[in-house]
Amino acid sequence: MQLPNIISDLVKTQNEFNSAAYADCFAEDAQVSDEGKTHNGKAEIEKWIDKSNKENKATMEPVDYDEKEDILSAKIAGSFPGSPLILKFHFKIADGKIQALKVTG
Repeated sequence: MQLPNIISDLVKTQNEFNSAAYADCFAEDAQVSDEGKTHNGKAEIEKWIDKSNKENKATMEPVDYDEKEDILSAKIAGSFPGSPLILKFHFKIADGKIQALKVTG
């Protein structure tokens, strides 16, 4: 499966638990919606993913990608209840950076 470079980078940094590099995949004013919360801007996104990495140790394994809609389906496995899960990552990408990400079940 061929993923856009920025999504490949996001998966790689998630699997390395590299919160700073993960946040660098996003635009300065990007927005992430996950588990009923919205995180605004790179600094807030980095705090959110760092906390998640420490608590859940979640890895991503891409299973499908809808190029038309920019939706990645990935198996997420970690130290959280219900692991592993298949989640959908809805991206808005512009200028080589993620502008918005919404995670759904």
